[in-house]
Amino acid sequence: MAGGKLTPRQKMINLMYLVFIAMLALNMSKEVLSAFGLMNEKFETANTAATETNSLTLGALGTKAADNPTQFGEAKKKADQVATITKNFYDYIGKLKADATAGVEKNKDGKLPYEAMDKGDKIDEGWFSGDGYSAKGKEIVSTMDKYRADMKAIIGNDAKYKAIVAEIDSKFNTADVKDGDGVTKKYLDYNYKGFPSIASLTKLSAMQNDVKVIEAELYNAFLGNTAIAAASMKNYKAFVMMDKSAFFQGEQVTGRVVLGRYDESTVPKAVSVVGASTSIENGSAVFKMAAGSVGDKDIKGKFTFMEDNKPVEIEIAGNYVVVPKPNQAIVSADKMKVVYRGVPNPISVSVPGISSDKVKASAPGMAAAGKPGQYNLTPGAGSDVTINVTATMPDGKSFSSKEVFRIKGLPAPTGKIRGEVAAKGSKSNLEVCTISAELEDFDFPVSVNVTQFNIRVPGQPTIVVSGNKMDARAKAAIAKASRGDIVIISEIKAKFVGLDQMPKRVASCTFEVQ
Repeated sequence: MAGGKLTPRQKMINLMYLVFIAMLALNMSKEVLSAFGLMNEKFETANTAATETNSLTLGALGTKAADNPTQFGEAKKKADQVATITKNFYDYIGKLKADATAGVEKNKDGKLPYEAMDKGDKIDEGWFSGDGYSAKGKEIVSTMDKYRADMKAIIGNDAKYKAIVAEIDSKFNTADVKDGDGVTKKYLDYNYKGFPSIASLTKLSAMQNDVKVIEAELYNAFLGNTAIAAASMKNYKAFVMMDKSAFFQGEQVTGRVVLGRYDESTVPKAVSVVGASTSIENGSAVFKMAAGSVGDKDIKGKFTFMEDNKPVEIEIAGNYVVVPKPNQAIVSADKMKVVYRGVPNPISVSVPGISSDKVKASAPGMAAAGKPGQYNLTPGAGSDVTINVTATMPDGKSFSSKEVFRIKGLPAPTGKIRGEVAAKGSKSNLEVCTISAELEDFDFPVSVNVTQFNIRVPGQPTIVVSGNKMDARAKAAIAKASRGDIVIISEIKAKFVGLDQMPKRVASCTFEVQ
């Protein structure tokens, strides 16, 4: 249109075309400016919602940390640092937005006049100086760099946060940028220099949105990662749960194998095991208590965890068996399974691994002695006696056993004069002595009464004496004894006190006259 010679009419037409194109361009710019304004509104609305949501998420993490500081305490500490850094940077961007719109009067509806915000003088003059940054521009870049470095320092080198670190580096990178023509420009030049103020305002709101998105991702990562760590199969162990803790030889062994979490992060608020002292060690409740008497024992108690500020109780139920502790070797004389006729023989009956109250024994002449497992056996006629034992095992089944004992009569008593088998003394002492009989080296308290005995003084006829003391004839014979004579007491007859059996032949005793 501008080349060659043109007629006045053609020049007028061309001028009208230029005005028309300019008008189209002007109308498109207003539409674009309005679009930026609407986009800015959406970012600011999203940022307000994100601020509220992130605050609630941080509060939930705080509750978790209060309930379970071991598992969530470190995550809450990092989240608090993220919250502080995020707020400082978010507010800083807000001040930049306020500076960019300073002096701009809002419309009656309270909105900015987007179509009139086609200039960027305040940013161009405030952030830039010649081809470089002004002091304000340097401050902005430095603040962005510090935010990026501080956030990465909190996250560290944990591989689980790799994607978030990459996002921070990408969205808050202040390095130089090449434009579409391959020309290298500084970060602020490329993004803000020469742009309408409404466009720069929208980009700043978008940056605030990026800040809030990063904050939300980190909070959720802290919550999610702690939960993942707690649920990781690395924190589970296989536990063998026996149906009971003691089995007999030949019995079927039964139980279950279950998976249970066993790690330091699972710490209860409280734990109780009835009758035992407890402590928490490496995520487990360790208890100690006395084993007690022989037999089946129950273990009962509960774990108490805090969940959403409410106590959650988990019941503890288990059992164990107390068996007698060996304290000596068992040595049996094969020929010594003997009981004595007519006297109460103490008998103890027990079965290893079964409490005495579940063991019963019986035999002719056998009676309980007061305590479980204790009996007295008084055998009568016959040469042997069988003791039958019945026991109830922990599984409810019973078994029986028996032992055969030989029955022997009481041993023969030993005759004694003045309590001695071979006594010495004067004739006058002998005259007043009592003749007795005793079961020597016998463990049962059996008393013997002497009813008759013979006395023979050297040179004198044998005299039969009734009772256990010297009569007149015996004393007369003793009076004729000489020094050195040995007086023999023989044919001693006796009976057991309270027993319906006669003693065997009683051994003789002697007295030397001095």
